[in-house]
Amino acid sequence: MSNISRRDFLKTGAAAIAGFTIAPSSILGKSHGHKAPSDKLNIAVVGIGGMGHANINAVKNTENIVALCDVNWDYAKGVFEEFPNAKRYWDYRKMYEEMNKTIDAVIIATADHTHAIITADAMTLGKHVYCQKPLTHSVYESRLLTKLAASTGVATSMGNQGSSWDGTQQVCDWIWNGEIGEVTKVECATDRPIWPQGLNAPEKVDPIPDTLNWDLFTGPAKLNPYSALYQPWNWRGWWDYGTGALGDMACHILHQPFRALKLGYPTKVEGSSTLLLSACAPQAQHVKMIFPARDNMPKVALPEVEVHWYDGGMMPERPKGFPEGKQLMGPGGGLTIFHGTKDTLICGCYGEQPFLLSGRVPNAPKVCRRVTCSHEMDWVRACKEDKSNRVMPKADFSESGPMNEMVVMGVLAIRLQGLNKTLEWDGANMCFTNIGDNETLRTCIKDGFTIHDGHPSFNKTWTDPINAKQFAAELVKHNYREGWRLPDMPR
Repeated sequence: MSNISRRDFLKTGAAAIAGFTIAPSSILGKSHGHKAPSDKLNIAVVGIGGMGHANINAVKNTENIVALCDVNWDYAKGVFEEFPNAKRYWDYRKMYEEMNKTIDAVIIATADHTHAIITADAMTLGKHVYCQKPLTHSVYESRLLTKLAASTGVATSMGNQGSSWDGTQQVCDWIWNGEIGEVTKVECATDRPIWPQGLNAPEKVDPIPDTLNWDLFTGPAKLNPYSALYQPWNWRGWWDYGTGALGDMACHILHQPFRALKLGYPTKVEGSSTLLLSACAPQAQHVKMIFPARDNMPKVALPEVEVHWYDGGMMPERPKGFPEGKQLMGPGGGLTIFHGTKDTLICGCYGEQPFLLSGRVPNAPKVCRRVTCSHEMDWVRACKEDKSNRVMPKADFSESGPMNEMVVMGVLAIRLQGLNKTLEWDGANMCFTNIGDNETLRTCIKDGFTIHDGHPSFNKTWTDPINAKQFAAELVKHNYREGWRLPDMPR
């Protein structure tokens, strides 16, 4: 198990690439950025036991899988065995150092909290990147990857596969053609979580399995004592590693409103939930965001719009005229309702099965590019094109980066709900403008629920009051653990 530091990695790896923006010759191909479609990419994959395996399956028949990296070798065992010729690693930094000249592209499918640093390091080495959703764990990380994509010129994509599906394109075509009029309200929901949330922090310390490098899994986050509750899958519900149901599903469900309505940064956000605990995402949440008016499109205006998010069983009201007996939750465990001045558009997760509440079927022109291959292979296509005339994948970081900021903004609204107010957001400067210097915040540590002699008792344990402004700033831009550091923000 490698204990390589990022400082060492930078000395021998990324620092060897002049200015961080010049791709190595292996990735530039024979004509300065172009690879013939017949050429195969040499792909490394970090995080291979879950979604990483699905991503591998989408590209393995046409591309070379040359390196595999995971912190849990028991969970990854089957994938290692499937690709016996791929080099195996615990630590992605050692992989980048040793295989820098061999790798063309990297797929990242680790826990949320390590997406940004693994992706950023790959981009500074000139590697094309495909990163699972949510793109990052924080607003600052999203902004960084957006700017790195622009400065390095590599092909990028986030793993919200519905962005390439026909339903998403159809939603955009209909709205841009003015079929439902001006949209002033959007409501979104999911049936997740399907993993435990709303839990007290583990009190029992479990022995670390020999097949798990807990230090590397923790990466830039706070090093907690190991608990079997965290690995290999249930990390999603824990704040240090995941972003809860919102982070997991909103990249699929909020993407259609973000793209169709050309949303940018919200100006106001507020959140509420079931009991908010300091260590774990709540069982159910509601977030409201206000987006200012945007420039009008040729066939439809884009006025101020409020966007609502529900999860954990919470749902919006059934729209007037919605068929009785029909389930409101859409296909794929997701729902989006666009409330327009002319009609109401409803679709499921990934934009699936869109329809108008009026029953009318629009005959709108197909403006959006259709993707005829998998989401991953559309990214592979872009990797092989010269960056000067590249057709961007549907979820390239120029779009998915700002969209992911919207997603993690929802997480911020939930975690700051104890301030009991609508928060005002300055998107350009990544800060809240109405949190006072002396405001404080407490969060529940344990719910303290017991039953004694047949009577319930609630004896909650709370954190000490903390400075709310400082806490919010750390949520926006994390303070990484010693030995872990992001590249500087490009100007």
